Amino acid sequence: MTELSALSAVPSGARDAVLKFYFGPMDCGKSTLALQMNYNHGRQGRRGLVLTKHDRSGGPKVTSRIGLGLQAIEVEDSLDLVRLVTAKDRIDYLICDEACFYSVEQIEQLADLVDDHGVDVYAFGLASDFRSVMFPAAQRLFELADEVCRLQVEVLCWCGRPGQLNARIVGGSMARTGEQVVIGDTDASRVRYQVLCRRHHRSGRLGEGPHASL
Repeated sequence: MTELSALSAVPSGARDAVLKFYFGPMDCGKSTLALQMNYNHGRQGRRGLVLTKHDRSGGPKVTSRIGLGLQAIEVEDSLDLVRLVTAKDRIDYLICDEACFYSVEQIEQLADLVDDHGVDVYAFGLASDFRSVMFPAAQRLFELADEVCRLQVEVLCWCGRPGQLNARIVGGSMARTGEQVVIGDTDASRVRYQVLCRRHHRSGRLGEGPHASL
């Protein structure tokens, strides 16, 4: 029996379709894995669509911080994913980047595509927002997915502990309130994000300056 990895490409009809959710904090390689999976499935002759929402590039693309990128379909709030896929001649799989920003109804549609149309769905996204509160779409993916996988690319907090949570930094201070979705990156912008361990996310310590302590 052949073992399957996260990057394995399986021809249509070889098994039941699956809904998989890959999650982790910013900088852990979610978009890189999404692009690699699309490449591996495509080179086996499978036909797929790449979807995203609120990519850091600001456009309908899947981009990674190591320089990879690919044009994608932007998932607008009004987009019916079942209609999108069934309008095509044949779709074997979907790559759904930034799935945490989809609507709960669209997550239900992804499950319908798996169960009723035999389409493999590979979803990637954050689990929780800057307050450490789970995104509604991510929560539904946890509830519905056949497999939920925490990505193992290690992201570190400034203190050296594993980074688990995404802090929103506004003007140099950690925000505790505000809109759930504000697009930003881990750069030096006025509104940016920083991955912290649980301890420092709860305390708000950002580790900036030579006298930062644990």
